[in-house]
Amino acid sequence: MSKNSHIRKFNPEAFYGKKQKHEFEALSENIIRAAIKVHKELGPGFLENIYEEALKVELSKNQINYETQKEVKIEYRDTEVGTHRLDMIVEDQIIVELKAIKELSDVHFAQLRSYLKATELKVGLLFNFAKPTLEIKRIVN
Repeated sequence: MSKNSHIRKFNPEAFYGKKQKHEFEALSENIIRAAIKVHKELGPGFLENIYEEALKVELSKNQINYETQKEVKIEYRDTEVGTHRLDMIVEDQIIVELKAIKELSDVHFAQLRSYLKATELKVGLLFNFAKPTLEIKRIVN
């Protein structure tokens, strides 16, 4: 046993009592980290499907499970009225919506909220890769 074995590394989260905002925070942070890595390497200017493929590579590298282009049936009064196609669902917990557009608008947030409602999931991430810095929005229902 070394003479410094009784010294513990300072843990600011334990010291300050930081609590997670929601139960999926760690997973969403890992997804965000992967998206940032993709954006740093590719930069803005590609089509959405290029970023989707690159994010799939990054998530796989980090052993994070996902499904892409998943169809979700929409029902109204017990009758199927259509389908949504989700860009990505990660670990059956978080919806990831990818954009490569000039500006996010209210319709993009409404779209993600409707996906959350249709799937009964609680957390969605919206990424816009078209900006010089990756634009990240997290929606918690």
